[in-house]
Amino acid sequence: MLWAALAGMTALAALVALWPLVFGPRSVATASSETAFYKAQLDEIERDVARGQLPPDEAAGARAETARRLIAVSDASATQASPDAPRARWIAAVVIALAAPIIAFGLYLLIGRPNLPDAPLAGRPAAVGSATSPEAALAQVERRLAASPDDARGWAVVAPVYMRLERFDAAVNAYAQLLRINGEDAQTRADYGEALVGSAGGVVTADARVAFDQALTEKPGLPIARYYLGLAAEQEGDAPRAIAAYRALLADAAPNAPWAPVLRARLAGLETPGAAAAPTPAAGVAPADQQAMIEGMVARLAARLADKGGDASEWARLIRAYSVLHEMDKAKEALASARKALANDATADQELREIDALARELGIGG
Repeated sequence: MLWAALAGMTALAALVALWPLVFGPRSVATASSETAFYKAQLDEIERDVARGQLPPDEAAGARAETARRLIAVSDASATQASPDAPRARWIAAVVIALAAPIIAFGLYLLIGRPNLPDAPLAGRPAAVGSATSPEAALAQVERRLAASPDDARGWAVVAPVYMRLERFDAAVNAYAQLLRINGEDAQTRADYGEALVGSAGGVVTADARVAFDQALTEKPGLPIARYYLGLAAEQEGDAPRAIAAYRALLADAAPNAPWAPVLRARLAGLETPGAAAAPTPAAGVAPADQQAMIEGMVARLAARLADKGGDASEWARLIRAYSVLHEMDKAKEALASARKALANDATADQELREIDALARELGIGG
């Protein structure tokens, strides 16, 4: 269908170009009849002069005008009667008729792509749809980052996605790459610290505290950094310091801050006698989802400590979390694992005493 349309357009263009050449102006027969007419008109002027019907002055003017027209028609008739004129027109017509398609076809072979496969619309939605799924989009960005590790924009895209997918180790690496490429930034440093907390199963580790302190040094008052430092105090059992940090943060918060309800709930729990710290989900999570997230954080923390070990604060965090979740058997198992792990460290005497004090506080063993 396409080739037929192109052929028709070529033929039409050639016809427009060839029409004046093939069908010249007037024919020789027409020119000859006009010559005879003007000659007869000259004869008629002479007869009118002989009969006295046309004054000599007027006759001279009429002869001159008729003679001029006769000469013009005679010259045109001579040109059209030339045997070379039709031949020249036909040669020009043949050249145009052949040259136009040859030149067009040659240009197409030079710059066209005759072997390019068809791309029907029916075949496109499936490919587009598969490429826009979240997993496919994330994998595409990851492949680009593997080839271009200095692409700051790519790392900025995947880092929050990793956090939402709870791929915290990947998020830690993404934020570290952003700090490497873009240099120090308070918000990025705080996000890096939050990723470290997630990677540790909700524990504000020493590295995470350093990150939050660094963020606050550059940008005092940064809410996320203040929150996690308060949480660190809570996890260490320093309830007064945690309460003070939470109250100060709530006092500076906007009334509609999405994380304010979660913070108020934690503050109320701390102000209740006998309350213990538990892992915390990210601020702004719906209350209905918090229990599942807390349990997931505790499970990841337990798996990490069993695989890589940890310091006394992390073991204490796990033991407290099991106590809050009313899983006392698991709390006792975590206590035994902590004592065993820390007993192998000759410098951990003070940490062992802290673990023993926590066990007595929770009533799970002396």
